[in-house]
Amino acid sequence: MSQDIYRRVEADPAFRELKSSRNRLAVTLSVLVLGAYYGFMAIVAFAPGIFGQPLFAGSTLTLGIPVGAALIVGSWLLTGWYVRCANGQFDRLTREIVERNT
Repeated sequence: MSQDIYRRVEADPAFRELKSSRNRLAVTLSVLVLGAYYGFMAIVAFAPGIFGQPLFAGSTLTLGIPVGAALIVGSWLLTGWYVRCANGQFDRLTREIVERNT
């Protein structure tokens, strides 16, 4: 890519919008996932009795198992959301920027 094309793309308001919305979504989802994992691990480390409680009387299954599984499934869903945005909105904006500036 020549310097001229690079400067045109960088000056395009749609490129700045693409860059900021992509970064905002990535940071938000990262904070959500990391916060949930660190929160889970903090509870396991500092209050193990919470997740060590049986789900119901006589159960060997503890509360930590479904909470941990929900954490994993939630992370998959958030990843899928990012992929949907990247393959839809972000790719559409990228195509428009390339067509307009090349």
